[in-house]
Amino acid sequence: MPRRGSFLSSEPITSCVGLPAFEEKDRLRTTDCGVWEYFWRDKGQEHSIATTFKETLAPVKMADVVQPEPNSLQIPGDTLSAPSSPATARNDCSITPLTPSPSPRVEVRPRMSCPFSVVVAIDFGTTSSGYAFSFTQDSEAIHMMKRWEGGDPGVANQKSPTCLLLTPELRFHSFGFAARDFYHDLDPEEARHWLYFDKFKMKIHSTSDLTMETELEAVNGRRVRAIDVFAHALRFFREHALKEVKDQSSSVLEGEAIRWVITVPAVWKQPAKQFMREAAYLAGLVSPDCPEQLLIALEPEAASIYCRKLRLHQVIDLSVQPITNGFDLDGSRPFDSSFRQAREQLRRSRHSRTFLVESGTGELWSELQTGDRYIVADCGGGTVDLTVHQIEQPQGTLKELYKASGGPHGAVGVDLAFEAMLCQIFGEDFIQSFKAKRPAAWVDLTIAFEARKRTAAPGRANALNISLPFSFIDYYKRHRGQSVEAALRKSNMNIVKWSSQGMLRLTQEAMNELFQPTIVNIVKHIEELMAKPEVRGVRFLFLVGGFAESPMLQKAVQRALGRTCRIIIPHDVGLTILKGAVLFGLDPTVVRVRRCPLIYGVGVLNRFVEGRHPRDKLLIKDGRQWCTDILDRFVCVDQSVALGEVVRRSYTPARLGQRKIIINIYCSATDDVTYITDPGVRKCGTITLDLPEPLPGAVGGAGGGAGGPERREIRATMQFGDTEIKVTAVDVMSNRSVRASIDFLSN
Repeated sequence: MPRRGSFLSSEPITSCVGLPAFEEKDRLRTTDCGVWEYFWRDKGQEHSIATTFKETLAPVKMADVVQPEPNSLQIPGDTLSAPSSPATARNDCSITPLTPSPSPRVEVRPRMSCPFSVVVAIDFGTTSSGYAFSFTQDSEAIHMMKRWEGGDPGVANQKSPTCLLLTPELRFHSFGFAARDFYHDLDPEEARHWLYFDKFKMKIHSTSDLTMETELEAVNGRRVRAIDVFAHALRFFREHALKEVKDQSSSVLEGEAIRWVITVPAVWKQPAKQFMREAAYLAGLVSPDCPEQLLIALEPEAASIYCRKLRLHQVIDLSVQPITNGFDLDGSRPFDSSFRQAREQLRRSRHSRTFLVESGTGELWSELQTGDRYIVADCGGGTVDLTVHQIEQPQGTLKELYKASGGPHGAVGVDLAFEAMLCQIFGEDFIQSFKAKRPAAWVDLTIAFEARKRTAAPGRANALNISLPFSFIDYYKRHRGQSVEAALRKSNMNIVKWSSQGMLRLTQEAMNELFQPTIVNIVKHIEELMAKPEVRGVRFLFLVGGFAESPMLQKAVQRALGRTCRIIIPHDVGLTILKGAVLFGLDPTVVRVRRCPLIYGVGVLNRFVEGRHPRDKLLIKDGRQWCTDILDRFVCVDQSVALGEVVRRSYTPARLGQRKIIINIYCSATDDVTYITDPGVRKCGTITLDLPEPLPGAVGGAGGGAGGPERREIRATMQFGDTEIKVTAVDVMSNRSVRASIDFLSN
């Protein structure tokens, strides 16, 4: 791949801290298409760079700005001087760096911390959700939310099912068990007018063109903006959490005294993360003017943070040779049990919802040496999320060793397999009709399967009985003119039987068929990750998330990986992410190094080099040849970026009097790209900077002096080390800074 900018002199034109002095041999000139061109001579050879910007005087909208907007003001004369040029005039490639470099230049920026009195974390899951909080003055105590009314027999309801109910007038009615139970009790005809949403988080992961206008479909088929549904759910948690926090707080808490944390899968792209932030703004958790008050936590990362605190009696070891809980590896010396006794005393209290965590790291970590690696596999309802970490001693911070990976292989895959089995037996047209005409009864059936799914285990001898709602049996007879039992016989599906008590009997073979596709994908992802050179030598594998409670998954992972590493499952595994999210909110600096999952950069113009650049990228302007559409990278795929590290570039406006600069940002999942038009490269966002009026005689002002107008430096800074990408841009002349997170929700 050609090295971008190799024609430039070795010395940068500007520094990151100010403007350089011009040499007499240097010149700055502008063309009629709004290009600032800076050229100089080095060893008798002329060099130059140029920069163009799209200018608009209209308010910036979250929309695609590649093509000119109707209310945009284009720079006069923005046409090609040579019609025979192979390249067409485009706004895609809008800038060329004033300070180009072959690779990103990184400088460390100190992280500023803001004081908060309490941290509230919301674990927004696919199948279940919940919240927890901790007061900063007593950060070793994590308070879980109140247990919910309702629930399923035999199922611990420490979290609430992620389901939401809206009235026929689209007003919020209820969330969780209350929504599910109310919907269940509605008359079938009346239920068709209510909007019930279940497991709707998956839509955000599966939508490739996510925007603020993306819609969700309720069980009855009606559609509502997804951002409104998520905002309703977050507003529900906000109200409940604030009430609990105030009940336990002796002082009056203002809104800005609370730091909120929302969890998302690590495999989510930036648009989905921004979507959750926008939903939180809409729900009133925080104001858009105080973005630092809300943190987006990555689910496996949060679990990893909590696992640092684990003691041996707080885990289940699935390894082939498990150690004895509460003893050293040789079983000779019991551990100090004071902390354990305190915790168990809290557990014995029936109404206690407080968990204690150690101030340092747990005993499990004492076995890890500097350089040891471990994997956290978050097996949730919608996704499997894998992250690889290394603990840094003695400070106990974490370093990500490989970019987050995984996919849509959560427990919902088992539910979908069950639905596919029903379609095979009773016909897909009937199942779709039943879901549309009897939505509440369909929800009943999925609840019955969910309860039995949790009891599935390898080697189980007896079949699992799943009750079919009476309306299912009755509707099928009316729809098909035959009984459910007759349909089972005709299907020739011997692994599913019919009970005279009105139940489907799923044999062990049937349950294996339902679980295997999802479990095979999870194990495959873990094995592929462990085979990578950066990950080899992993000592621990932590299984977390709600699906990690499944004996079917535990046995499969143990069989496949038990001799490769120690497989650890924390107690209360379904709450691991929630507790870790609270710890992350208390100390967001605990993960010191992350890996960038994508390339990010901007489209630039460079001097066209015959034989190196393709002819279709040639742009001729005023007799000079430029190569357009070159991707100037800020960071690369899987690049290691430390917390607080920033990448800086300097640009200059296209013309005097320009009041707004819009810079397009591009991304790619692969490294082998050179141009913004290459396959896999897409425009993913924009940075906007409003420029103040320059003072007469100032740099970039109207009175630039006899030598012509002086250039005006715009310095852009991008921070990639956090869970979200952060962008700032500064007009060096006025020192005016505009904080502008990249807009990833544009079409």
